[in-house]
Amino acid sequence: MTQLKSGDKAPNFKSTDEQGNLVSLADFKDKKLVLYFYPADSTPTCTVEACNLRDNFEVLRKAGYHVLGVSPDSAKKHQSFIKKHSLPFPLLMDEDHAIIKAYDVWGPKVTFGKAYDGLMRTTFLINEKGVIERVIDKVESKRHAEQILAG
Repeated sequence: MTQLKSGDKAPNFKSTDEQGNLVSLADFKDKKLVLYFYPADSTPTCTVEACNLRDNFEVLRKAGYHVLGVSPDSAKKHQSFIKKHSLPFPLLMDEDHAIIKAYDVWGPKVTFGKAYDGLMRTTFLINEKGVIERVIDKVESKRHAEQILAG
């Protein structure tokens, strides 16, 4: 579980999205950002989460949020995932885990009784000043947008 909490300055990041565009936290100065970390494109739970955000994208935008997804997947996987599910937001590549480490979302997990280290599904709501307003570490994929808007 991340050590970052509400009131902390959001760690800066720089990466490229699925189209090769450079994206950084500074691009969202004076904007509210939903920065969501998910383990992998095209897995069942990650797909449900991404589609929930897609289906509620306009509501999130009306609430002032920009949405960025982050996973260790490649640009090619991101492109396929976006195309298949008509995702209206960019997905950042983090193959070297630089953003994942900065946000402290890599750690011990258990799936089907098997323990391993992996990316912990976590969402950070970052305000216009680059400060973390809220951390959602118990993401409910089917109602993630609702969790974000519940504030």
